[in-house]
Amino acid sequence: MKIKNILVSQPEPADLEKSPYGELARNHSLNIDFNKFIKIEGICSKEFRQNRIQLLDFTAIIFTSRNAVDHFFRLAKELRIEIPDTMKYFCISESTAFYLQKYVQYRKRKIFHGKQSFEQLLELIKKHKDEKYLLPCSEIHKASMTKQLDDQSIDYQKAVFYKTLASDLSHLNIKEYDMLIFFSPSGVKSLIKNFPKFEQNSTLIAAFGPTTAKAVDDAGLKLNISAPTKTAPSMTMAIEQYIQKMNKKK
Repeated sequence: MKIKNILVSQPEPADLEKSPYGELARNHSLNIDFNKFIKIEGICSKEFRQNRIQLLDFTAIIFTSRNAVDHFFRLAKELRIEIPDTMKYFCISESTAFYLQKYVQYRKRKIFHGKQSFEQLLELIKKHKDEKYLLPCSEIHKASMTKQLDDQSIDYQKAVFYKTLASDLSHLNIKEYDMLIFFSPSGVKSLIKNFPKFEQNSTLIAAFGPTTAKAVDDAGLKLNISAPTKTAPSMTMAIEQYIQKMNKKK
């Protein structure tokens, strides 16, 4: 089959023409649309209070995303809690650490960050085992993170600060796309929720990451393209290789 229309379950890049998707579209005369399949919604202060978690009981916060940063400080404000200057922050990446400047004065001695993976961040956390950590997260989070913290006997508590919900996709004609691209299990679940009668037929499905690939399989769908791989660390490279392979078969 010839691939013409692709739907990416993420927001459109700020500069599509200069992005890898823009290059992919030009190289293969593709129409690539973007649409968020999921949305983030913060829990209210009333719901948070039911967890009986006191923010000031903790000496350090683990941030694995900007969403976690935003909703931690939003709830602190709603609860009228002033976060002390002594609080330490452990961030998944440098960009997440810099994002903290939106809420706190950036001081390197209190802000620590990994390079991108939780394994790298854990090495820093292990060096500060005396801290009492809070892990703000959504109701859908990687179990591997908490397992690693448990394995290292880190004193921590996780708490749901925001929820991942399916976006309304009723405006989409899902049948007009030759390929659907997913980056999270939540995106796959959103597809099924919005289109309960969806039949894959000849539609190609691409997934980034093993948990997303598993969600595709769990939904009874066939995974055609997966990333990252040794030869295709990005989704666009994986699609490029797939198209080239199909062209050779012609």
